[in-house]
Parts: sequence; C-alpha cells; structure tokens
Amino acid sequence: MSMKIRLARGGSKKRPHYSIVASDSRMPRDGRFIEKLGIYDPLLAKDNEGRVKMNLERVQYWLSQGAQPTDRVARFLEAAGVREKAVRNNPKAAVPGKKAKERAAAKASKAEAAAAE
Repeated sequence: MSMKIRLARGGSKKRPHYSIVASDSRMPRDGRFIEKLGIYDPLLAKDNEGRVKMNLERVQYWLSQGAQPTDRVARFLEAAGVREKAVRNNPKAAVPGKKAKERAAAKASKAEAAAAE
C-alpha cells in the first residue's frame, strides 16, 4: 500500500481549509484517510503561527513507514525542520514568453539606435 501525506480540502466555497492527512494514495483527495496529522489555513497571514499546525511526532512516524509527502506538505515539513530543503529546478518558468522577447528586442534596437547617434 503506497502512502501519501497530503492535504484534504474542507471549508466552504472560496473559504478553503485543509487537513494534513496520511492516506492511501489510491483514495480520493477528500475521501477516506487513515489519520489526521494537522491543519493548514491558507487564509491566515504567512507569519501567523496558526497557519500550519502539525503533529510532528506522527508525521515522523508515517515518514518512517514510507509515506511520501506531496510537494506542498514537503514545503511545510522543510519549514518545520523535519526534512532537508530540496533543490527545486524549473528552468522553463524563468524563460520569457514570445511577447516579452519581442519587447526586449525592440527596446534593445531603440537603445542601439540612440547610442549610434
């Protein structure tokens, strides 16, 4: 059985509230889970200590049992000091789009023309 530590959404429309749960990876996102490990409230300020609350002892247990955290939960665990910070690489995100390249080329040609005069 492959285990995941992931977020299960709760709350009403446009008022999200997430539970951090340990569940079988085959179960639906908001479906059956084995254990609730904490909460995440994205509506609170980032520096608010109540934004993410986890039972780190139980999280450590599930990690030792082979549970894999999702990307967002892994970031929470890195912030809590449970996991080492992973190096993330998304080189396509930094590449400008077609319009931005056109604007940069136009700006460079104007600068060249001004410098030539």
